Amino acid sequence: MMHDTDIAIVGGGLNGPALALALAQTGLSVTVIDALPETVRKNAAFDGRSYALALASTRLLAAIGIWDRVRDNAQPMLEIKVSDGRAGEGPSPFFLHFDHAEIEEGPMGHMLEDRFLRRAFLEAMADHPGITQIRDTVVAQQAEAQGASLTLVSGDTVHARLIVGSDGRASGTARRAGIRRTGWGYGQTALVAAIEHELPHNGIAHQFFMPPGPLAILPLPGNVSSIVWSESDQTAREFVALDDADFLKVLRPRFGDFLGDIRLRGKRYTYPLNLTLANSLVAPRVALIGDAAHGLHPIAGQGLNAGLRDVGALAQVIADARHRGEDFAAADVLARYQQWRRFDTATLALVTDATNRLFSNDNPLLRLGRDLGMGALNAWPKLRRGFIREAAGLTGDLPDLMKG
Repeated sequence: MMHDTDIAIVGGGLNGPALALALAQTGLSVTVIDALPETVRKNAAFDGRSYALALASTRLLAAIGIWDRVRDNAQPMLEIKVSDGRAGEGPSPFFLHFDHAEIEEGPMGHMLEDRFLRRAFLEAMADHPGITQIRDTVVAQQAEAQGASLTLVSGDTVHARLIVGSDGRASGTARRAGIRRTGWGYGQTALVAAIEHELPHNGIAHQFFMPPGPLAILPLPGNVSSIVWSESDQTAREFVALDDADFLKVLRPRFGDFLGDIRLRGKRYTYPLNLTLANSLVAPRVALIGDAAHGLHPIAGQGLNAGLRDVGALAQVIADARHRGEDFAAADVLARYQQWRRFDTATLALVTDATNRLFSNDNPLLRLGRDLGMGALNAWPKLRRGFIREAAGLTGDLPDLMKG
């Protein structure tokens, strides 16, 4: 079977569907190719993954019709507390405290479980007549002067004017386009789980830096938080092998008692941590978004937010090109997208990498320097408000979809 479409998006996770909805709203025909069956995507249970959606990202989700579908399952983030310390010793007296009341726009962001967001995207795409979903795997792609084609395992072919790779850190789209990657592992593994606690979290997110890696405690609706706990690979393997009771014994000294008694809710999951950047965001008739373009350390929770900025930027570049009567997949048009997003993503990668290296160690001089630095920053209101706006995604050259 031959499928003709304006834009073919490879990857049906989160960024791909977001771009599909943004483009379909402008009248383009979009085909989303996803190897994972819809029943698996739609009926996913809690798998530990939750996202800290910055305010700018929720604005984009609202603009493409997703936010109203998930709002009731989201938890506003009203404060962020960042501290340094060691397991069992509690946090340093020097810390950062970001309060949403210091900016006018409202909560800095919301926490939302992956399963709710994924299901909302599937339902919204099914409701839109301009979007076709294909459950198949791409095995080949070819770029030509006037378009591009994808060959699927089933033997079907998809013809499009532009191919967008939204297929993760090991992007086949990037590989087939000849785009190389730069990156490295951190020797760290993220332990992810949901935790029920005795006391309310009051919408406060915590980031506790310890020598092996950070522990993020992120508020979900009710007396529940999601933890993203980075440990060395070897220690993580040992902790994964523990039963739930013993796992809680090693978690409690790190978690602390500020939320009262804690217990696990559901299963535990692990994810290896690395940095991987595509050396180019574009190739002939190809553009990359999300993790296919930049896979970051989760230390600042910016992975999905960066991907949604890609979505907003690429959708705007394409819309502007159509308004001018240009071929929206021409090399000079795609270069505008790369120019817009390249510096931002490279800077974010460097900042997250440097922060992880600065804090994931027990060097006494570095510990003193970073503690004093956090204390000084926390005492400087103007600079602190700048960081709050950064956390809310309100800085930089925002795409129109993120401006509200």
